[in-house]
Amino acid sequence: MTGRDRSAPRVVLDTNVLLDFWVFDDPVARPLRAALDAGRIVALRDAACDAELADVLARPRFALDARQRATLLAAWRAKAEPVARVCATALACSDPGDQKFIDLAVCAGADALVSKDRALLALRRRAARSGLKIVSPAAAPAVLGFTPDGA
Repeated sequence: MTGRDRSAPRVVLDTNVLLDFWVFDDPVARPLRAALDAGRIVALRDAACDAELADVLARPRFALDARQRATLLAAWRAKAEPVARVCATALACSDPGDQKFIDLAVCAGADALVSKDRALLALRRRAARSGLKIVSPAAAPAVLGFTPDGA
């Protein structure tokens, strides 16, 4: 994929952050999405995280038809770099459903995991000891080194 800064931070974005990008258009997530679109961050994805996103997008509460879901999934796959091999890590999340994000971030050597999930955010200190930052979307611009206005 072209246009990406090779020194750009590599990040894992949890499903709720992606929903904030494309379903809810959450103003707090807009700077992060703009950074992704501009190549100022590099998002990482794997099969497990992609499957969760597909499953969540298919839920009736979002009222997305098959074409809309396919478009969103294609946009995500085009924006994020796939990670083929993800291992189980020693950093355990209290919510087994969120473990896939930790495993992806640690195994891929991500700079940060961006989440609003309490179970993931609760791991901040332990993750920091191994060099992984776990941050909220609101904190991401400062932690990842870009300004919310895109500068």
